[in-house]
Amino acid sequence: MPITEMLSRNARMYPDEISLIEREPAEGLRREITWLEFEKQANKVAHALLERGIKRGDRVALLMTNCLEWLPVYFGILKSGALAVPLNFRYTATEIKKCLETAGAKILVYGPEFIKRVAEIQNELSCIESFIFVGDNCPDYAENYVEFLAGSAAADPGIAIANTDHAALYFTSGTTGTPKPILLNHANLVSACITENRHHLQQHDDNFLCIPPLYHTGAKMHWFGSLIVGAKAVLLRGVDPRSILETVSEEQVTIVWLLVPWAQDILDAIESKEVSLRDYRLEQWRLMHIGAQPVPPSLIIRWKKVFPNHIYDTNYGLSESTGPGCVHLGIENIHKVGAIGRPGFNWEAKIVDEQDKQVPRGKVGELIIRGPGVMQGYFNNPEATAKVLKNGWLYTGDMARQDEDGFIYLVDRKKDVVIMGGENIYPVEIEEFLRAHADIKDAAVIGMPDRRLGEIPIAVVETKPGKILTEEMVAEFCKSLPRYKRPRRIFFEKVPRNPTGKIEKPKLREKFCGDGIAQVV
Repeated sequence: MPITEMLSRNARMYPDEISLIEREPAEGLRREITWLEFEKQANKVAHALLERGIKRGDRVALLMTNCLEWLPVYFGILKSGALAVPLNFRYTATEIKKCLETAGAKILVYGPEFIKRVAEIQNELSCIESFIFVGDNCPDYAENYVEFLAGSAAADPGIAIANTDHAALYFTSGTTGTPKPILLNHANLVSACITENRHHLQQHDDNFLCIPPLYHTGAKMHWFGSLIVGAKAVLLRGVDPRSILETVSEEQVTIVWLLVPWAQDILDAIESKEVSLRDYRLEQWRLMHIGAQPVPPSLIIRWKKVFPNHIYDTNYGLSESTGPGCVHLGIENIHKVGAIGRPGFNWEAKIVDEQDKQVPRGKVGELIIRGPGVMQGYFNNPEATAKVLKNGWLYTGDMARQDEDGFIYLVDRKKDVVIMGGENIYPVEIEEFLRAHADIKDAAVIGMPDRRLGEIPIAVVETKPGKILTEEMVAEFCKSLPRYKRPRRIFFEKVPRNPTGKIEKPKLREKFCGDGIAQVV
């Protein structure tokens, strides 16, 4: 069964029930659609695309922030037999152009936030045959979304879709270089639905709060666990603690997926009395889970003190594994917080050395995974594909170790390991240590070139609001670390993260390592 059939089934079973709610507190906006309205809009998108010459295997790009139209457009593309190509809404005009050309997209569906960026490149996009604009004040060269759908049938287009048919191209998040398009088929997407639902036990009466961007596999594939049972979801535009708590309370949300900074902000707002839990109805909120980045155990200890009745999970995944779930902690394993967990439902995992031999437990090696969500490959890039797909195993590029109980702990990205005087230093270990400081909100560690040692670890520290730290104070705190792991330089500023929560270390390297040489202090 292709993933589009799940939507059609929900429309048949729950036609008048709410499927999606969009909230934008800053604008006082709230919109909703039923499952039948969702299905009809997707069908109209499919017919409109077919009428404009889109054929099976063509690529249609989406460039929108989270909104009520996003998922119907996505499913409409899939129903037409085409491939959906979601684009990062933080891309510059140049990056948008590069991704559209790499994907060979024929149509671009975009929102008002991108008028200026698209206008810059509109005349240079020879691959794009039509621009579809979702919003008011449509540019002259684009077609308005409402007019695009006008006259299109609301019935299913009747395109036969097999599980093995290609479904989507997702570009990597780009924290380690130029984004690459990841090719997924319908079987990949369906496997994400099954794995997510098996892990978090979504029921029809659950309500999932979706805050991260839908262009990324993380947010959407967590929602897939709700799709498979016809449960509703809320798309929230805004990440401040008050908006999150108000939404959970007013929409009676039961499941929330957060990134580490958002969870920290909520706790900080509660502890500072900026918000009071007495003002909200939160009894129904049963699950909080986090993914996309390492989770400090100290954060979850704080969270459980404030929300003792919440069940908790940590999720690990990649776009190349169709999002989260290939490894996960499990709601029954909170005593192992700090680990990313064990292989997820229907998944296998190993930790191997440079010769692809499995390392003993406790030893560091590269995490490799195998399962139904492994991508088909990098689109039109067999060389890059061959580097990460070997005999059905996906080489993640993440360095990890496994404890005596089989739980996997991330050590760092293979590319981010700092080698100082021949000694491997794993920045994630130091970052987690720094985040345990009461006045530190976030931290990032990178390697800075050094004449004598090759590289030295330096730390970028973001303090909590109203807190003041000095380099000497942080250095004193770090004295409980082994000497070789202590940061040699400390800088104070905001830690840059992409929309999925990953530290953008290339930006830090460009800023702090631009001269190529460091002086050890």
